[in-house]
Amino acid sequence: MKGFKGRDIISISDFSKQEILHVLDTAKNFENYRNPSLLKDKMLATLFFEPSTRTRMSFEAAMHFLGGRVIGFSDARLTSISKGESLWDSIRIVEGYSDVIVMRHPFEGSARLAAEAANIPIINGGDGANQHPTQTFLDLFTIYKSKGTIDKLKVGFLGDLKYGRTVHSLARALSLFGAEMYFISPAELRMPSDDIEHLKKEGIVFHEVEDLIGTCPKLDVLYTTRIQKERFPDAADYEKVKGVYRVDNSMLKHVKPELKILHPLPRVDELSPEIDNSPHAVYFEQAANGVPVRAALLALVLGVAE
Repeated sequence: MKGFKGRDIISISDFSKQEILHVLDTAKNFENYRNPSLLKDKMLATLFFEPSTRTRMSFEAAMHFLGGRVIGFSDARLTSISKGESLWDSIRIVEGYSDVIVMRHPFEGSARLAAEAANIPIINGGDGANQHPTQTFLDLFTIYKSKGTIDKLKVGFLGDLKYGRTVHSLARALSLFGAEMYFISPAELRMPSDDIEHLKKEGIVFHEVEDLIGTCPKLDVLYTTRIQKERFPDAADYEKVKGVYRVDNSMLKHVKPELKILHPLPRVDELSPEIDNSPHAVYFEQAANGVPVRAALLALVLGVAE
């Protein structure tokens, strides 16, 4: 297992099964944990070129709970990017003010570019429709806490599988744990071919289907996503598929009693509020798990946890 100190967190594919489990074990130690001296004198820079609530705020909360400080922005229009500064130059400037950078950017590959530019750890908070590795760690942490295991589960992915970076990352991670996967989507929003080819190469059993009701009785976990209007190059294409699936009480009549429903949020109309208090729903706990998981990642890459 590689060391974590100084390490970039760009793609879940960069981590072995052993390393993923180490992050989850470390996150357990950070539940309900506050130590105002652990990251004292450490500075986190949050560079969010796209909107974010959960990712940005949970990183900031984690940093504050551990005694660190935060600088950054959530509107790139107010930065020198609007004057034509390159991403490379922006990263080189910001690394002079901070010890670690968390970045969200609309372009695929931007996080890898930032890591090449910087001499401090870069954490990918989402690069376009590509990867969202810290979300994957907290998704796995949530599955483990709610199911008691990650191994050999039947996991359904519902909704926008083409543009859903959380889906791409989680499917790759679960392939290390022997999951059987069900990709439930309209034909227009199927999993990208490179992700499918990866699963085939790894010998993972998966199914591409469109029928939610017929599939949901088989599942241990249902990972629901919204149809992401902002990712569609043509608004007409979005109109064709919006609202195609809805998880509500009528659907729950068909599921296993122990099914757990996750959602990276925000939701639109694909997940009914009527199931929020159902024993199946763990998506608010999932969001809260962002704090201990991201606290663990910060402590690991900054070298104060092993």
